[in-house]
Amino acid sequence: MSEAKILVVDDEPQIRRVLRVALSSHGYLMAEARSGEEALQTLRAERPDLVLLDVNLPGMDGLATCRELRRSSDVAIIMLTVRNAERDKVEALDAGADDYVVKPFAIEELLARVRAALRRAAAWEAIEPVVTADLNIDFEARKVSSRGKPVRLTPKEFDLLRHLVAHAGKALPHRRLLQAVWGPDYGDEAEYLRVFVNQLRKKIEPDPRHPRYILTVPWVGYRFELPPPPHPKPR
Repeated sequence: MSEAKILVVDDEPQIRRVLRVALSSHGYLMAEARSGEEALQTLRAERPDLVLLDVNLPGMDGLATCRELRRSSDVAIIMLTVRNAERDKVEALDAGADDYVVKPFAIEELLARVRAALRRAAAWEAIEPVVTADLNIDFEARKVSSRGKPVRLTPKEFDLLRHLVAHAGKALPHRRLLQAVWGPDYGDEAEYLRVFVNQLRKKIEPDPRHPRYILTVPWVGYRFELPPPPHPKPR
């Protein structure tokens, strides 16, 4: 059983009732909001561990709400929507969502996504910090700085970066990355990696258009490349 708190943002009372029963029966605490504006207020008051956020909300829609949530919080966010086109998924991920579930959904599927989104890298084995001229990653403290400035990563961005660094120098296939970071039920969601790698590059690369650290391996996946240590100066 889990005592994680989940904020459900949906304007449909029936959806909120169904989710309240399902989440509480699995030990989750639940807060709820009926609009994006109410969600922002509830986030500050309740400090949830995860947000289930409907895309089609009155007033401020789910995508705008997601962007606003991301301005001040790294809370895990799962978008709920009836849209299933790849461009809609990419738009949701670009807005800051960690995952995407299409309505109507099976409760067991949603609960599996919730468990995956709540997973943290804290249980993983220790990794040495990364310290270069322009990048500093302290995995134990979950702190990242680029060119001397602190960088805020979402939980899934951090977990993806951690897995890449843990296997630095190795080409990691898409499926292996997805299953390691999002969970064993994933593997075909290549758009997730495209979006999250793009976000990471914008945050940590000196020039995201010409990445130095997170490299694309054509037809395979991605590789994290550590720069070689500097040669000692001759005496």
